[in-house]
Amino acid sequence: MANELSTNVNTNELAQYIVINIGEEQYGIDIKYIDNIVRLPQITRVPKVPVHFLGVINLRGEVIPVMSLRKKMDLGADTPTKDTRIIIIKMAQYEAIGMMVDSVKEVVNLSSDQIESTGSDKRDEAAYVRGIGKHDGGLISLLDLELILQEIQ
Repeated sequence: MANELSTNVNTNELAQYIVINIGEEQYGIDIKYIDNIVRLPQITRVPKVPVHFLGVINLRGEVIPVMSLRKKMDLGADTPTKDTRIIIIKMAQYEAIGMMVDSVKEVVNLSSDQIESTGSDKRDEAAYVRGIGKHDGGLISLLDLELILQEIQ
């Protein structure tokens, strides 16, 4: 009986996500992969890179490539505003990379029962979403950073 109780607690763990906006849509990025969030700095363009790469930035002496999530997911061109941010992602198997987003909204806690799988195996923008989170009556598309980054490095 004690094992059943602990199993239920473990399957309903909370995970924290940074909620970002790309256009009118909300996306979530698992906070454990976020190293930093910075205002839009000067981006140095690099020739002969895929269209979703914007260039590189210098962040405290480290050169970090920057990609546009909007272009990567085929959601149109970027239009930087005062709310545009670069989210620095660090995952163990990849170099640090910056992702340009329209804005950063908030941090939310989602339990496993608030997340539904998309079940998508297609290679389109839906494939970059690993689940849908339900929070405060709204939906948050949870990004699959592994899939987004695996084509890059």
